[in-house]
Amino acid sequence: GTPQKYDPTFKGPIYDRGCTDIICCVLLVIAIVGYVVVGVVAWTHGDPRKVIYPTDSRGQFCGQQGTPNEYVSWLTPVAHRRPGITRETITLGCCTPRLRDRQLALPRQLLICVSKCPDRYQTYLSAYGSRTPSELEYYRHFCVPEFKNLQKAPIEVLKDKECPAMIIPSTPLARRCFPAIRAKKGVIMVGNETTYDDGHGRRRNVTELLEGAKKANVVLETRQLAMKIFEDYTVSWYWIIIGLVIAMVASFIFIVLLRFLAGIMVWVMIVMVILVLGYGIFHCYMEYAKLKGEAGSDVSLKDLGFQTDLRVYLHLRQTWLAFMIILCIMEVVIILLLVFLRKRILIAIALIKEASRAVGHIMMSLLFPLCTFFLLCLCIAYWASTAVFLSTSNEAVYKVFNESACQFSGQTCKPETFNTSNVTKLCPDAQCLFAFYGGETAYHKYLIILQFFNVFMFFWLANFVIALGQVTLAGAFASYYWAFKKPDDMPAFPLFSAFGRALRYHTGSLAFGSLILAIVQVIRVTLEYLDHRLKAADNKFAKFLLSCLKCCFWCLEKFIKFLNRNAYIMIAVYGTNFCTSARNAFFLLMRNIIRVAVLDKVTDFLFFLGKLLIVGSVGILAFFFFTQRIKLVQDTAPPLNYYWVPILTVIVGSYLIAHGFFSVYGMCVDTLFLCFLEDLERNDGSAEKPYFMSPDLKKLLKKTNKGQPDA
Repeated sequence: GTPQKYDPTFKGPIYDRGCTDIICCVLLVIAIVGYVVVGVVAWTHGDPRKVIYPTDSRGQFCGQQGTPNEYVSWLTPVAHRRPGITRETITLGCCTPRLRDRQLALPRQLLICVSKCPDRYQTYLSAYGSRTPSELEYYRHFCVPEFKNLQKAPIEVLKDKECPAMIIPSTPLARRCFPAIRAKKGVIMVGNETTYDDGHGRRRNVTELLEGAKKANVVLETRQLAMKIFEDYTVSWYWIIIGLVIAMVASFIFIVLLRFLAGIMVWVMIVMVILVLGYGIFHCYMEYAKLKGEAGSDVSLKDLGFQTDLRVYLHLRQTWLAFMIILCIMEVVIILLLVFLRKRILIAIALIKEASRAVGHIMMSLLFPLCTFFLLCLCIAYWASTAVFLSTSNEAVYKVFNESACQFSGQTCKPETFNTSNVTKLCPDAQCLFAFYGGETAYHKYLIILQFFNVFMFFWLANFVIALGQVTLAGAFASYYWAFKKPDDMPAFPLFSAFGRALRYHTGSLAFGSLILAIVQVIRVTLEYLDHRLKAADNKFAKFLLSCLKCCFWCLEKFIKFLNRNAYIMIAVYGTNFCTSARNAFFLLMRNIIRVAVLDKVTDFLFFLGKLLIVGSVGILAFFFFTQRIKLVQDTAPPLNYYWVPILTVIVGSYLIAHGFFSVYGMCVDTLFLCFLEDLERNDGSAEKPYFMSPDLKKLLKKTNKGQPDA
């Protein structure tokens, strides 16, 4: 590209500008209106209760207000398969749930709502033959609501499928009843029995229920783990908040100190990170040495397998050895990078000092990420709620089921008119039962397209919000750089001025850039979905091709993000459209590729070290506190099931807080760097074309303004 020429009228971000990329602005408005319409339609047809509450064989919800029965249970298996059934759900066993779009596999199982799950083994014949009326009355809780005649012959009751042939002990989970399977000394048991009566005079082994309940047991273990984690959060949430506040204060203090002591802080930060990693290596070695000779500590991670109690891994020497190796590699890599880039660090420090001054004059910029975060939360909330309503907007579909041969078997029916139809006359044992959620209207046929549109709009709007934040910060910091006398020549409210210009003139350009990025991201999501679907396939060529496509589009997404970021800076400064800004930014960077590769990446590396220092310091403090290793506050730390729960929460939260603060700094450095390159091309330091850069940058680059004192 051609270097920028001197323009005597250019004094920073152009105020006399016009609207750009109007067509994309109109498309965005139309898309948002369509998105609102899709949301309204989804909220009209959808019913989130389908996700939360189970349904019986009639499609009625269990556990709803006004419904006394809270759990879903099953009735007697009948030797007839339900049409369209797959093996993708939990099969066999008492009280298994009807998952949303599929019914249970193997024998047809009728689902009913019950007030509680069964707690004993019992067959209907044994309950009917019992001399205790309470036994039959208890059993009646697991019959259809219409069953009232306790004197009816058992063979007729089972033939009419009014009661189950048997019940077994079950455990409630998410308003559904699962078989209470457990292992005792290697023996699989349900309740306290290893066999059960199937209600037809045959004794069966409980292992026949095991295959169908495997997934249920995984869910139960996961639920137990989740409950312990929830308990830890309930007793430590205020300490977690204190830890996050400490991270916020540390990030703010760090940025304030950078303004005055950038050079010292950068070197101190580098040394502190090396020391933190060094302590981590020392701690891992001490734990590794302490476990030497202890029983069970030499078990390998592969032999141990996955354990829900993660504390088990901390009693293995191999775990601490792995941690120590990882930290050693990180330590060596950081030291080598510092050795080879030591001369460039001084230039990076100068940019950070300049950014510190810019942020110091525009302190509101540190709070601006909260606005972006709030808008992103709105996008996520709207997308998630719309997705839930779309996925639950199918209608209940009822099918004809029967035991004997019937020409109407599997056909759609309506419960309201079924008893008066010809089906009951031709097939006396036929029933009209709830099969699954679906629909045959135009709306239901295009549900997948609406879901795709929902995902696409989420990416588009999320990228637009991020772009709006970037162009706003870029406009504010550019007004600082191009002020010859800083801060006297800066506008009164640079951040609000830049935000107003972005919305008024460049909504279309932001929509254009975010649209391109959203298309690439949707393609990546589609490829991930296809990869998930092809995991069970044996087509190696398809898997290889898919992996190549995923890699290519990942690289493309990274490049577009980099190009968009610099294009938004040019938009904020010059007010040109997206394509022109992207082209100018790209050529400007290519003309200074060495400076871009070194200065920009060194600065990013230093910011990463700053995040690592804050997160590491707060994480170590949280570790010592929650493990009760600080004697002064040893009694204050709450008792926990897993002390890693609040520690990881504090670490992740600290990183997000530090990232929010440093993202402002990163945008400031990128903006000043692009403006700095423009300044070098436009001006030569003469009286007619003076440099706008700060005295420190001019001194570092050995540049001067001839005939004029430095601002």
